[in-house]
Amino acid sequence: MVAAMPSLFHSFFDAPALIARHGLSSLITPDGEMLDLPLEELRSTLRQLPPPLLIHGPATLRLLDLPPEPPPAPWLDLLELFLLIHPARNVTPTARGLALELGLIAPEDTQPLQADSLYEIAQKLLDDLPSRPPHHLATIRLLLPSLKQAGWSWHDIVTQALPPSPDTTPPNRAQEIDALKIWKRLPQWEERAPRPQAASQPVDPQEARKRLATLLGHTAEPRPGQADFASAASYAFAPRDIANAPNIMLAEAGTGTGKTMGYIAPASLWAEKNDGAVWVSTYTRHLQRQIEQELTRLYPDPIERREQAVIRKGRENYLCLLNLEDLTNAWLNRPPHEQHGLIPLIFLALWAEHTQDGDLMGGDLPGWFGELFQRGLLNMLADRRGECIHSACPHYQSCFIEHGIRRAHHAQFVIANHALVLSQAAWNALLPQELAPGNLPDENGIPSRYVFDEGHHIPDAADSAFSLTFSGLETAELRRWILGAEGSRSRARGLLRRMEDLIEALPALKDPFQKLVYATQQGLPRPGWSDRLHEARQNRLNAPIMEAEHEANLDDAAAQQPAEAFLQSLDTHLDARLAEISLQTRGEHGAYARQECDLHPIPPTLKDQTEALLTALQAIVTPLDDILRILREALEDQEELDTAFQQRVEGAIRSLYRRALSRLQGWISMLRSILASSPLSPTLPTFVDFIHREPLPTARFGQEGHDIALNRHWLDPTIPFASTLQSTTHGLLITSATLRDRKADDDEKDGWERAERRLGTTHFLKPPMRASLMSPFDYAHQTRAYIITDLAKGPAAQAQAFQALFEVAHGGALGLFTAINRLKEVHRRIHEPLGMKHIPLYAQHIDAMNNATLVDVFRTETNSCLLGTDAMRDGVDVPGEALRMVVLERTPWPRPDILHRERRRHLSGGRPGDYDDLITRMRLQQAFGRLIRRADDRGVFIILDRRMPSRLLSAFPEGVPIQRLPLAEALEDINGFLNP
Repeated sequence: MVAAMPSLFHSFFDAPALIARHGLSSLITPDGEMLDLPLEELRSTLRQLPPPLLIHGPATLRLLDLPPEPPPAPWLDLLELFLLIHPARNVTPTARGLALELGLIAPEDTQPLQADSLYEIAQKLLDDLPSRPPHHLATIRLLLPSLKQAGWSWHDIVTQALPPSPDTTPPNRAQEIDALKIWKRLPQWEERAPRPQAASQPVDPQEARKRLATLLGHTAEPRPGQADFASAASYAFAPRDIANAPNIMLAEAGTGTGKTMGYIAPASLWAEKNDGAVWVSTYTRHLQRQIEQELTRLYPDPIERREQAVIRKGRENYLCLLNLEDLTNAWLNRPPHEQHGLIPLIFLALWAEHTQDGDLMGGDLPGWFGELFQRGLLNMLADRRGECIHSACPHYQSCFIEHGIRRAHHAQFVIANHALVLSQAAWNALLPQELAPGNLPDENGIPSRYVFDEGHHIPDAADSAFSLTFSGLETAELRRWILGAEGSRSRARGLLRRMEDLIEALPALKDPFQKLVYATQQGLPRPGWSDRLHEARQNRLNAPIMEAEHEANLDDAAAQQPAEAFLQSLDTHLDARLAEISLQTRGEHGAYARQECDLHPIPPTLKDQTEALLTALQAIVTPLDDILRILREALEDQEELDTAFQQRVEGAIRSLYRRALSRLQGWISMLRSILASSPLSPTLPTFVDFIHREPLPTARFGQEGHDIALNRHWLDPTIPFASTLQSTTHGLLITSATLRDRKADDDEKDGWERAERRLGTTHFLKPPMRASLMSPFDYAHQTRAYIITDLAKGPAAQAQAFQALFEVAHGGALGLFTAINRLKEVHRRIHEPLGMKHIPLYAQHIDAMNNATLVDVFRTETNSCLLGTDAMRDGVDVPGEALRMVVLERTPWPRPDILHRERRRHLSGGRPGDYDDLITRMRLQQAFGRLIRRADDRGVFIILDRRMPSRLLSAFPEGVPIQRLPLAEALEDINGFLNP
């Protein structure tokens, strides 16, 4: 961005200020000249200037199409200053977002800010600095020398803005380094007596209504149907009458009903009456935080709310203090002029001192934090590799994860996600068979009452939770988890090192651990497997293999590790099948062509490799079984175990089972079925097995590489969903605005029956109760829907349509795509002309921001537009003027892959077309649901697909005016509706 690295600034007024935009960017030069420049001229001008004052440096570089700068960043990024002064406080990473958060502009002020506003924002942040708590200021003073040594560009400016220290004794270097070691001063949890089993007192429907009225108060906006929802939801909190037969309530509540408070009312009554916890499960992070905010009505005192309402996620979402210590020490051990990596770690240390729960992914750490610094940094600091050593960790009693687990044990509400809930339920369901005689429930406990919000996502969540993949990445990850880093600079610790304390205390573990290490070395892919896999494929594709050469290759494969040989056989099998499939691929569906094929029929070579791999995997399972047996026997001898060591053993058992044994057992079961059965069985298949190839996540910048996988999915994933929940659960509330598919010729009974089959409630012993509450919104008055009938084929016409629609809406538009390449092409064509009209365009897969940050920006910048795919279609909540138009680039048909083919074939009741339509209507419902979130919202919904069948239009709420119009007429009608 700049010609040379400057000296550190002494005043931010010395720096130019930049707000980069598509179209005309706003720049103030060091001599105070205000310029509006197109991007090409801006790039040229910036090369002559010192580094600017800006917001979100990496995103700015991406927008300017400039290469990344090596750290430390030379510019003055206001987000870094915000992190220092306001840790654990989120803000939208734009000038308007910062100005709103700091109270510099009013929410109704929607005029685009110019570069001079950045000086005002910087001054306000520095003015806030002296008012920070004394302990925060003291920590900043101690951290500034390390920031200076690391090359932080704000150092001199912040030093001047700091008030004088009350302590006149200057700190020494040891004290400055200790300030980085946040793990030494975090609060520690203390053990509490176990919580007794919850009682079974019911919740009366009238009680639920009264509780709701109390929570809402007299000034709340009246919501028709909310009290009825609370009354219906109380059924899920009745005691069950029969073992393995929970009370299930399916409650469809239209958008705007107020279902969150509707279920909080009866749930809070049940929790108070029975001294138990209600688990609320969501599919999106956004809804988790929204529920936590709604609980403010129930627990207005922040201290009580922290104790009674706990957000729980998987361990991989939280800051691991041991990883933070390792990484901090690694950077401190570098020469002083190479310590730039300390900058984000210092900000994380400040955040860790202020955070509510240590959640790195969607908590109170700003979503853009990882984007400002090293890519993948947060993944390195979380327990992504599953290497937690539990009570053997020196930071165990300060651990954020352990704090959350213990608070959840005594809370009234635990807010989790579908993935964690299903993982927990599966563990508890397997407990009697797999872990007897040890009494080892999931570390989060065994809940008896669940609320599944966003319940329409249960099939997708179950499909992900209960599917199985044998691939190069999966097997390499297991090898790494057991053996640790092999000949690399990685900090990954192997199983032997992580469990040294257990081996020392239980000497019988030594021999099976050594056998486990040896079997893993022999059976799972060695480092470099992807290179060998790619090379073997290139050799096959580039040179015909003669018979003798083919035999030699088989001999080479026999000498390989069994897993690598099996992967190469899968790869060969897939290439052979793809040649056949490509001849059958015609028309538009060619755009959906995927690198996958059916497993069956299985060639003899693959069967041979399967037998060898089964032997190798069983050789790993045998010592694992021995290790788990020794650990369980140690647990039985309670008199010889203190509490800490007991927790250590329990954690080791869970970790070994979840990360290794259950995965290996699943692979063995899948591989045995290859040898034992034929796919041509007359009975309904239980699983769908197929081979899939995809590029490696690290295959970028022109590098080649791919992974090959054998996948196993349940044909009906709601079967394991039901079987894991029915034994331990007493009550289930499944709710969403879109539980039922709306089919034009349906009666109410048909819609509910399809919903029950899709959600899996037909697999429970006791049939569910049903409730339906209509949305209070006047869709006939608040919305319009259009199907464009004259759009020509090709990216140019599609881009012109998006541009015209976004311009007539003056921003506030969400464009949804079914293919990333079409999204990128539309963005390439329209971002400059929209920018020239002061309509910022953001895009998933293009902007250097994650999805949550993009949505925050879109919500804050009310004249902006956003392009996205499925992730933006579901769960995005953008009320008000920020979202007044949704545009679908085409009908969102299901992807015609192997998994979909088998499900539509076997689960459609002989009507596969209806199965396709159901999925498509549900997607349309979800997309339309983004549009109207409040009673005063107005919006339009557009589909750029003339072939959109009329039978799918029942997906829209009753009363929505739907027109098929040419684009020009639609634009005129939309303008009259949105801009009366």
